[in-house]
Amino acid sequence: MTLRQGFTTGTAAAAAAKAATLHLLTGQGHTTVDVPLPTGERLTIPVLESRAEADGILAAVIKDAGDDPDVTHRAVIRAWVRPGAGEGVVLTGGTGVGVVTRPGLPVTVGQPAINPVPQIQIRQAVAEALGAGPRGLHVEIRVDRGEELARKTFNPRLGIVGGISILGTRGTVKPFSHWAYQATIRQCLDVMVANAVPCPCLTTGGRSERFLRRARPEIAAEACVQVADFFFYSMREAGRRRFENLCWGIFFGKLVKHAQGHRYTHARSAGLDLRTLALWCAGCGFEPGVCDFVAKANTARQVLEEIHDHPRASRLFALLTDKARFWARAFAGTDMRVDYLLFDFNGRVLRDSREAA
Repeated sequence: MTLRQGFTTGTAAAAAAKAATLHLLTGQGHTTVDVPLPTGERLTIPVLESRAEADGILAAVIKDAGDDPDVTHRAVIRAWVRPGAGEGVVLTGGTGVGVVTRPGLPVTVGQPAINPVPQIQIRQAVAEALGAGPRGLHVEIRVDRGEELARKTFNPRLGIVGGISILGTRGTVKPFSHWAYQATIRQCLDVMVANAVPCPCLTTGGRSERFLRRARPEIAAEACVQVADFFFYSMREAGRRRFENLCWGIFFGKLVKHAQGHRYTHARSAGLDLRTLALWCAGCGFEPGVCDFVAKANTARQVLEEIHDHPRASRLFALLTDKARFWARAFAGTDMRVDYLLFDFNGRVLRDSREAA
């Protein structure tokens, strides 16, 4: 099955801005507009509506993420375009577009969260509509229910308040693409650097983050980032930013994969090697029958349910975190201190390498 590509919020904003500008200049609305993409390609975008508002035109585009699971899919992105003083385009953010309140992002504090590449894309689209003649315009980008949508993103944690960000480095969205997740990881780490966060806390998802912050209530939400299966990538980016300390909150199955040095831990590309885990169990003093069970188990969860109260379990957890720390530091390329908090599925801490240091 071929997954359908979509387009970014930046492309949606550019299309709305071009549609509103054309309507303002010609007195006629358009049902589609052709917009430039940052890659140099072009895309034809449907226009939801274009109508007069105050002294300008308000046009709207429905953001289409294709088959990508994006919270902004079907969001209504609007551009209100009206005559401005002088020449050139003044670009601002309106209702539903977030405002940056912390350093470390590609947009300065106090400015609307419209990233640099979408800003260029919007200005190019408006310039195409204007043609050769000089004209001053004020372009305001809005997002229906933007503040509500933003609560489902990392924006509150990044210090972007009041709405979503207008994003996109290529203009289109590849379904289930890794680059968008990786960009979020980079952005979160950049904000931590800019705000002098001493120890990033990485988790594989929301539940492991909740358990981590419950176990360590002194950890602020701004110090946490959910990195999913991107073990190598997250450590490499943390190493590039020269963090001296880092902490993982993790479940048993992912810890085993970290210990085995998998760069990307999703089941599609990183099978769980339970035979090797069984050998490690044997080295920790588990009985042969238990080791045989581990080698033949179906899942890591099944293994944990079998061994987690075993007298030798703490030795195995220590071995796994030590091996995981080795790979984490190797991937980071630095001598940073890396610690692990291992949780069972109810949130009980099975191993905290900081306490064992």
